[in-house]
Amino acid sequence: MNTQIDNLLHENRQFAPTEEFASNAVAQPSLYEEAAADRLGFWAKQARELITWETPFTKTLDWSNPPFATWFDDGTLNVAYNCLDRHVEAGNGDRVAIYWEGEPGDTREITYAQLTEEVKKAANVLTDLGIGHGDRVAIYMPMIPEAVISMLAVARIGAIHSVVFGGFSSDSLRSRIDDAEAKLVITADGGWRKGKVSSLKPAVDQALAGKDGDTQKTVEHVLVVKRGENEVDWTEGRDIWWHDVVPSASSDHTAQAFEAENPLYILYTSGTTGKPKGILHTSGGYLTQAAFTHRNVFDLHPESDVFWCTADIGWVTGHTYVVYGPLANGATQVMYEGTPESPHQGRWWEIIEKYGVSIFYAAPTAIRSFMKIGRQVPQEFDLSSIRVLGSVGEPINPEAWMWYRNVIGGGSAPIVDTWWQTETGAIMVSPLPGITATKPGSAQVALPGISITVLDESGNPVSNGNGGLLVIDEPWPAMLRGIWGDPERYKETYWEKFGDKYFAGDGARLDEDGDVWLLGRVDDVMNISGHRLSTAEIESALVANEMVAEAAVVGASDETTGQAVVAFVIIKQSHLDEAEQIADIASSLRSWVGEQIGPIARPREVFVVNELPKTRSGKIMRRLLRDLAEGREVGDTTTLADTMVMKVISDQVRS
Repeated sequence: MNTQIDNLLHENRQFAPTEEFASNAVAQPSLYEEAAADRLGFWAKQARELITWETPFTKTLDWSNPPFATWFDDGTLNVAYNCLDRHVEAGNGDRVAIYWEGEPGDTREITYAQLTEEVKKAANVLTDLGIGHGDRVAIYMPMIPEAVISMLAVARIGAIHSVVFGGFSSDSLRSRIDDAEAKLVITADGGWRKGKVSSLKPAVDQALAGKDGDTQKTVEHVLVVKRGENEVDWTEGRDIWWHDVVPSASSDHTAQAFEAENPLYILYTSGTTGKPKGILHTSGGYLTQAAFTHRNVFDLHPESDVFWCTADIGWVTGHTYVVYGPLANGATQVMYEGTPESPHQGRWWEIIEKYGVSIFYAAPTAIRSFMKIGRQVPQEFDLSSIRVLGSVGEPINPEAWMWYRNVIGGGSAPIVDTWWQTETGAIMVSPLPGITATKPGSAQVALPGISITVLDESGNPVSNGNGGLLVIDEPWPAMLRGIWGDPERYKETYWEKFGDKYFAGDGARLDEDGDVWLLGRVDDVMNISGHRLSTAEIESALVANEMVAEAAVVGASDETTGQAVVAFVIIKQSHLDEAEQIADIASSLRSWVGEQIGPIARPREVFVVNELPKTRSGKIMRRLLRDLAEGREVGDTTTLADTMVMKVISDQVRS
């Protein structure tokens, strides 16, 4: 059987950086040269220049026991000090760290001096509650400043945080608390979402109570922020209001240095089955790569830029590019509590105009959702402050990339299409603005100091113009240090296939220039009559049609071809208004894919739907669509942003 991923779409547009941008860019071509000449020396230099060490390290990498790596392990540092105190000591205490915007419109402006003081107070409270070095703290919060304060306070005292996305159920929360054996949960009564308060404390109560009297054993206290003003049950002796203890706590707290390999956080990957998979990240190497990538990939000028990463802190993007990367670099950033369309469809663009956001980092799913609404909404706002755009979470199709550049970026802002994972900790593949001539839809090149390759199933490198499996073939500073409590699972999951190389689980192809095009999870590759086709390429072809706002493609069992292409599409309102028959639209799109890619990729069926099943991080859950396409009962929907959406889609498909 042919195991190579067939590559049928081609993209020839390129956008070189302007001379003005290149001349002022943070990243310079010499970075690639330095890293190629001495990769470990390159990372040691970044660690020394970007991070403040209490005890300087003398050893960069220990890879004597693969796949278990240590970076800078004889050095000591405090992560929170690097994100806070040192900026105040450098005279930047009055610089705004966070412009916070609540969904209802309330705001807070927090300087580095104020954030440092709040974190010190919270650190003292945690210590008073018996939290110490190595203890685990679960954080289940909305997007409010106290979430960031909590993460940094935990890091400051050498404890380990496990942030659980506020949209997860009580069962999901309980499994993560149990696996980490957390001693403390930090939460809120609720948070604002889509115009109403979404409660959080009741889910914590339910998680700790368990089912059939299965009371949680390790949690001693629950620290609760009052945000939603919703009524909550209270357990005396266990539950504590944040406002009763943190504001009155002492702000006198000296940050203690810990070893570079001191665990910083556990983050459980979404969509897992069975026992949760806790990805473990440590301190020195992670913070080095977080700071380096945030500075160079986004061309950060901290004295003048306003950065906004729209991710929730419950995901790794929120960890690295809302908390640790921006704050380590002394950046000013925006943090928004609500959803992109609340309280109106122009909310994001209104915020960009209000704060003069210059660097904007969002998911392709959100971008395609705005394409569906139309460019007239963002055009109501002044977006001229934007100078760099970023994409994260899944491959971005070329048409969405072009819309993003032209409508949001004014036709000139460079787009950094970033590839990385919870496991990698920080960006691994991305253009560098000011250096790279960008290509719509391509993540393009490994960053300086990162070594990746694309292999076939037998482990042989593929040549340009071909596709295969994306692997990382050298250890990197922000890499996961294992799966919490399960080293064997770590080896089996990520290293078994190619031995000494990390298999990312994603398919990729190299174009004729050797640039990388991500094709999504290997699970999302279909075998059609012996040809392995990526769902991402067919989705890209569909979205290139002027009628289509979003598309999701799955492979369904087929007696003749092995698998058949089944597509679910959302049609732009303007085309639905033209009253075309749905059957005609579906037939037209089947023909369109055949013309754009070839007959082999033509969908067996095209279903026109109003919504697609997405997690709250914006990822499309294709396994649920696959269940529907194959006539099975739809599987677990608990991680969906809207758990009712599959019923709506199912009704539409069957009507």
